[in-house]
Amino acid sequence: MTPPDPSHGRMDVRFDWQRPARIGLHEAIWGEHKSAEQIAAILQQSAQRQQLALVTRVAEAKAQQVTALLAEQASAESMQPLLHWHAEAGCLTYGDLPAVDSGLGQVTVLGGGTSDRRVATEAQLALQCHGVAAALLLDVGVAGLHRLLDQLPHLRPSQVLIACAGMEGALPTVLAGLVPQPVIGVPVSVGYGVSAGGRTALEGMLASCAPGLSVVNIDNGYGAAMAAIRILRSQSTRTT
Repeated sequence: MTPPDPSHGRMDVRFDWQRPARIGLHEAIWGEHKSAEQIAAILQQSAQRQQLALVTRVAEAKAQQVTALLAEQASAESMQPLLHWHAEAGCLTYGDLPAVDSGLGQVTVLGGGTSDRRVATEAQLALQCHGVAAALLLDVGVAGLHRLLDQLPHLRPSQVLIACAGMEGALPTVLAGLVPQPVIGVPVSVGYGVSAGGRTALEGMLASCAPGLSVVNIDNGYGAAMAAIRILRSQSTRTT
């Protein structure tokens, strides 16, 4: 990204605008290490191109700053800003979410506990940004295995499952040993001491003995959603 032009108060953005046309996936904007001004500049260009935008890892205070910047710009141009703050996911979207495409199928996002909610809801929102029906199921961690077993019948309609878990990260392994669908594990940076910010969960999932379990990086709900969409579209292509 080039530095801002002081004469115009704006900045040029080298963004992958062709990604939806090229591979069918929207590029997400990583918000944690971008300033509110940088995020607002990208979203303004998204609006000009009429592209839906997803910004991940945004703290509430920064979201408020971005909202204020876009509201000021919209007022100057007599436009209505279409910014939405998704507090549980820690994400911003710009533009209206698409209608659900029933032909793609359904994904269920599971979380071991409510501490996994932010990562799980990031995955759910990223799926919804692509028109995928996405259900959320929390508090099915293996510390109370009956909670997961009780929900297995409700998972049958889903073509792909995303399982988010911290601590030792056992949920995806157990799930992949019980159901036939593709399971994508998301290690979450939750847990005491040796949980090491999600590293123990990551290594446990990578060392899983459950055949066919896929794993993304720590807290990467967006990445898990994109992997699920690729699977869904591959299945859809084979059945048409």
